[in-house]
Amino acid sequence: QEQLPAASDAELRGLDAEIAALAAKVQAQQQSCRHMEAELRDLNGSMTTPEMAREIEELRKDCASYAEKLERMKSAANHVTPEEKEKVCSEQKLYCREWRRRKRMATELLDAILEGYPKSKKQFFEEVGIETDEDHNVTLPVAV
Repeated sequence: QEQLPAASDAELRGLDAEIAALAAKVQAQQQSCRHMEAELRDLNGSMTTPEMAREIEELRKDCASYAEKLERMKSAANHVTPEEKEKVCSEQKLYCREWRRRKRMATELLDAILEGYPKSKKQFFEEVGIETDEDHNVTLPVAV
């Protein structure tokens, strides 16, 4: 570096300005590059025109089959009348209420027996042969 001539302050300021301008240009180019890469990722993630055409065709077929199914359902002669539906719902409520009542009575009776029983509840159920709803993963329907 000793062999090179010393630069004047004006030359140094000019070089600094040039460096700053080139750095700004590099920054702008990097920003542009990031923007283009993001756009490329979006485009690569989207469907192509042939894929989109196939998807539209499949959706049209699905729509047609659902429309046909709806028409079959509308034209069916074996509709359930509101009265029949209400009758079935009321019967279900009645049976669920009875199920709860009987389960509660059985539980109270078994709890009374277990108060004086020396072994565990599980052992008692095995000896007597009692199977609970929980053993068969059965739950009472939620009351409506």
